[in-house]
Amino acid sequence: MIRDITIGQYLPGKSFLHKMDPRAKILWTLAYVIVIFLCKNFWSLGLMVVAAVGMLLLSRVPLRMMWKSLKPLVPILLFTGVLNLFYSKTGTVLWTWKFLTITDRGVYTGAFMVIRILSLVSVSALLTYTTTPTALTDGIERLLSPLKIFKIPVQSLAMMMTLALRFIPTLIEEIDRIMSAQKARGADLESGGFLKRAKALLPILIPLFVSAFRRAYDLAFAMECRCYQGGDGRTRMKQMKLGARDFVGLALLALLIAGVILLNRFFVPLL
Repeated sequence: MIRDITIGQYLPGKSFLHKMDPRAKILWTLAYVIVIFLCKNFWSLGLMVVAAVGMLLLSRVPLRMMWKSLKPLVPILLFTGVLNLFYSKTGTVLWTWKFLTITDRGVYTGAFMVIRILSLVSVSALLTYTTTPTALTDGIERLLSPLKIFKIPVQSLAMMMTLALRFIPTLIEEIDRIMSAQKARGADLESGGFLKRAKALLPILIPLFVSAFRRAYDLAFAMECRCYQGGDGRTRMKQMKLGARDFVGLALLALLIAGVILLNRFFVPLL
């Protein structure tokens, strides 16, 4: 399961999304996250799902890789769906037993939440799959550049966010290595109940923290040795420029937002 987490990885490619400006992709992702929470019925949510599928096709990311990013979320999705299934008390009663009641509205709400989470994770994963860490850092820095007026270290914030995202797959590999070493020494990490397995994972945390701090120190030392200095005066080998595909993507984003607003207005809201 640990190896299936692919968040933060970059997949080289030459697709439409790979060639887009990182600023446009970041804006697309942020707008998608905001707009999907404004969906009030399955019509508007269906439009967001179509947009997510379209982005997946444009990115040419293998379905197997996308499934690996969604697979760790299966327990969360099941918990969310079941919780919303019994939470709603309005609508036509489909099944009841003592204090448990399932209504058609509860079924619709549970399915709505599951689809929303799947769409959010898929689109967010596409951002890291199609954008290099360097381009992601530069894009975040450019978008946050107006905050320099308030003396906020924008470049440092962008670098920290990107490094944190980039460290996710590294730490996942480290967890897998530590768990393999513990199993080779006779540790039982998989049998027993939930509490027993959780307690068995405690010895993994200490070497994981030690390794994480060591990697952070080595990275800081390497950046210092290479005279890295962010902020004013820093040059870039590749200059970012918005192209035709970026304006097309932003225009499609505007149409998507307008479509969601219209569908929310003319169809009965679910939530």
